[in-house]
Amino acid sequence: MCGIAGWTERDCRMLDRSETLKAISETLERRGPDENGTYINGDLALMHRRLVVIDRENGKQPLSARHGDATYVIVYNGELYNSAELREELRADGFHFRGHSDTEVVLKTYIKYGARCGERLNGIFAFAVFNTKDRSLFLCRDKIGVKPLFYSLYEGGLVFGSEIKALLASGRVKPQVDRQGLYELFFLGPARTPGCGVFKDVNELLPGECALYKGGRLTRKTYFSLEAREHTESEPETLEPRQAQLPLGGVPRQRQIFHQKRVSAEPRRGIH
Repeated sequence: MCGIAGWTERDCRMLDRSETLKAISETLERRGPDENGTYINGDLALMHRRLVVIDRENGKQPLSARHGDATYVIVYNGELYNSAELREELRADGFHFRGHSDTEVVLKTYIKYGARCGERLNGIFAFAVFNTKDRSLFLCRDKIGVKPLFYSLYEGGLVFGSEIKALLASGRVKPQVDRQGLYELFFLGPARTPGCGVFKDVNELLPGECALYKGGRLTRKTYFSLEAREHTESEPETLEPRQAQLPLGGVPRQRQIFHQKRVSAEPRRGIH
């Protein structure tokens, strides 16, 4: 588990807000106790808190890569299950890798595919990529929403993070609960309406959603959604490929367990 955060604001010099950036980063310390990093470019800052799993040296974040006449900078939290396959695919297309971290694979997948990169990623993740050429900021969350990504959009700026505390530490988001927030707390809590951050002006990127912030505007897009389809296979057709994937004897054993549970759930008859 790691933590990411970022902040961009028009006509702002982020170097002058170093103490606030430090406070934002510290809210995520428990998510990444091993390392922390900050990237600043004019009116934008990216922050990362890392729990080191693989490639300590080459996986440091924020991580950057140059392609063409642009530099791309990423902060990433997640785990990629098809990292090896994507790495080989990208190498075949002429991309080079400094190390073997998932982060570098995700970054170069974005460089190649742009906003469609989420379709290529198999895993759980939340990440942001800054393009130094057009000064756009890309946000993306995994298909089922395992990794959190909250954000707040306001006049002239955007702040995002793995936790709402990071947004509050910026000072641009107040810990205020409006009517919608009260509905969430009293009628749904501890669950939440997807996309709602409970606090006023706090939202969450939905599962399978990405967004591009450019020129003061945030454009959201769904890149993945589950589709309900009619099941047309018979029971044997449905079970046969699944049974083939089970270890020898797995099916009888499962049926035995199911039968035992069903029997134990039935009321006992006889003299008590």
